Amino acid sequence: MRKGAPNKQFENVTVIDIAEEGKGVGKAEDFVLFIEKAVPGDVVDVEVYRKKKNFGEAKIIGLKQPSEHRTEPFCEHFGTCGGCKWQHMTYEAQLQFKQKAVTDALSRLAKVDISHTLPIVPSPADRYYRNKLEYTFSNKRWLNDGENRTDDPIEMSALGFHIPGRFDKILDINHCYLQADPSNNIRLKIRDYARQLQMSFYDIKAHTGALRNLIIRTSSTGELMVIVVFAYATEDEVSSLMGYVEREFPQITSLLYILNQKKNDTIFDQEVVAWKGPEYIHERMNDIQFRIGPKSFYQTNAIQAQRLYEIARDFAGFKGTELVYDLYTGAGTIANFVAGHVREVIGVEYVPQAIEDAKVNSTINNIGNTKFYAGDMKDVLNADFVSQHGKPDVIITDPPRAGMHADVVERLMEIEAPKIVYVSCNASTQARDLIVLKNKYNVTQIQPVDMFPHTQHVENVVLLELKDLSEFTLPLTEQQPEANTEQLAN
Repeated sequence: MRKGAPNKQFENVTVIDIAEEGKGVGKAEDFVLFIEKAVPGDVVDVEVYRKKKNFGEAKIIGLKQPSEHRTEPFCEHFGTCGGCKWQHMTYEAQLQFKQKAVTDALSRLAKVDISHTLPIVPSPADRYYRNKLEYTFSNKRWLNDGENRTDDPIEMSALGFHIPGRFDKILDINHCYLQADPSNNIRLKIRDYARQLQMSFYDIKAHTGALRNLIIRTSSTGELMVIVVFAYATEDEVSSLMGYVEREFPQITSLLYILNQKKNDTIFDQEVVAWKGPEYIHERMNDIQFRIGPKSFYQTNAIQAQRLYEIARDFAGFKGTELVYDLYTGAGTIANFVAGHVREVIGVEYVPQAIEDAKVNSTINNIGNTKFYAGDMKDVLNADFVSQHGKPDVIITDPPRAGMHADVVERLMEIEAPKIVYVSCNASTQARDLIVLKNKYNVTQIQPVDMFPHTQHVENVVLLELKDLSEFTLPLTEQQPEANTEQLAN
C-alpha cells in the first residue's frame, strides 16, 4: 500500500478456509485475504494492514456472523501470546482443517493420490499435554492496552513468551495451559523471588542482566527437571536462587543451571551444572525407557509420540528380519522403539550429543541391535555407507520442518529401499519431497496425527512402497518447488 494511504477495508467477507499459518482465508474482489483470528464460516468486516502482489493480510474490525466452529478461548493470553492460535475454534473443527491441510498439500503440490488417507488421530488431551516449556526472562515486559510504562525495573520485568514479531518483548505469563502442574507454580515462584531479590532480568538488546531463561521438563514417570539459565549473575545470586528453588520444590528430580553469556539462547554448546540430582530424567514408552538430558530432543507430546511411533512401526510391517535405516534419529527414540521388531537399526543424526543420547538409550534398555552415527545426512548417507552397512529393507525418515535436503532425497532414490516410512511435521515440505520420490514409489498409506492441539501444526506419516522399476523409465530430474502460502491460497 502507498505510504500514508488509508488501509483498504472490505465488508461481509466470508471466511472459506484456514491457511498453514493459522489465519483464516477469504476473498474480496478476487483478492485473497489472510485474516488474523478468523475461523472458517465467519462473516467479517476486515482491514488490510499488509498488501502483497496476490494477497493481503488483514484483521477483523467487525464480526458480522460467527462460524459454527467458533468457540470462546480459554486462555487470558490468547491473541497476544504467539502460541495456541486456534483456541477460538472447536477441537473437532481443528482436526477437520488439519486433515484438510495434509490432503491439500499432498494432492495439490505433490499430485499424490490421497484416497489412502486415514482419519486424523486426535490428541487424548488438548490441554497440559507438553512435557517441555522454555520461558524467557526480560526487562522489557509487553504492556497490554491501558498499561503505562514505568521506570521501576521490577514492574517492567517479565518471565514468559516472546511476542510474535517483537523479539525484544516478553509477555509475562500468569497461567499457561500447555504444561501440567507444578510448571506454572515453579515459573511464578521463581519470577516473584527474583523480583524480591531485585535480580536483573535479561536485556536482549544490551546483552545485560542476571537471569536469561527457564526450562521445565516433566515426564510420564513423574520425574521433573528444572534448568535456570543465567547470564551475568553473581555467585551469590546463583546460590540464592538455586537454593530457593531446591527448598521450595523438593519434588524436582534434576535441578540444573547454565551460565550463557553468548548473544543467542542456544544451550547446546554450554556447560551444564547439576545443583541437585542427576543431569537427566526418564521417559517411558511401553517397556522402553529413555534418558532425557537438558539438551536432549524428545517429542513434547509424549502420549501422542508413542502413537506416532506405533503408526510408523505398523506402516513398515516388520517381520523381524529387516535392516532399517532411521534417518534424523535424534536421541534414537524411533530406532530404539522399533529395534525389538527388526534385525538391526542404523540411526543417523546431525547433532553429536543426540547420538550419544541414542547410544545411552540403547544401553539402558539392553538393546544390542542398534548403531548410531553423527554427521550431516547428505554427507553420511553415501554409497560407501550403504555398502558398509547393507541395503536397508525399510527407511524411516523424520526430518525437521524444512524437510529433507535435495541430495538426501536423491540418495533415497538411488538406494531403492523397498519401503520408506516418511514422518513429517510439515506436510508442505513433505509434499515437495514426494514430488521426486513418487517417480519410484507409490504412496500407499497416509496418516495425519495431531500432536499440538490449538495450533496449526500437524504430523503426518506416509508409507511409500517401491514400484516395479522394470515397467517404466525414470525421468532424469524433477525440480523440488518451494511450497508457500501463495501456492496454497490459489
